[in-house]
Amino acid sequence: MKKLLFVIMAAFLVASCGPTKQAIEARKTFKGDWVLNSITYPNNPGDFNVTLFNEASASCFQGSAWSFVSNNNTGTYTLQGPACSNAGERYFNWSIDEQNTPDGMFDFLLKPTDDRNRSTTGNQGFRINLRQLSETSMTWEQTVTLEGKPFMIRMNFTKL
Repeated sequence: MKKLLFVIMAAFLVASCGPTKQAIEARKTFKGDWVLNSITYPNNPGDFNVTLFNEASASCFQGSAWSFVSNNNTGTYTLQGPACSNAGERYFNWSIDEQNTPDGMFDFLLKPTDDRNRSTTGNQGFRINLRQLSETSMTWEQTVTLEGKPFMIRMNFTKL
């Protein structure tokens, strides 16, 4: 009897630790190819020289192609543009945070890797707020600090 009770409790625990229905749907929607159409800085007028993901200037990311594979949470993006001295394909792992944000969306984590899926940043990543996600578009927001104040970077994607 104790053994049966233990098995039932263990099954319940495993089932309750699985991803939420919303997170599963978000993973499915991420899957595929996207293009980063625009990068804006809401509530911050002016021109800024922003480096995204400790990689390259925002202008190199403008128009970049992104591919998300949901069955193993890997992906690639390709930097491009005439002003990009380090253009080319980059690799990453991504995961959706199971904890919803107050507005019902998710944070997700993007970790740069090499082509063999090994971390290139000492297993560090970038936490990004998934502000909007649909079958055809998504919006990311990342808040950083500039001169001691919050500074928001908004990235708008469309699905190919």
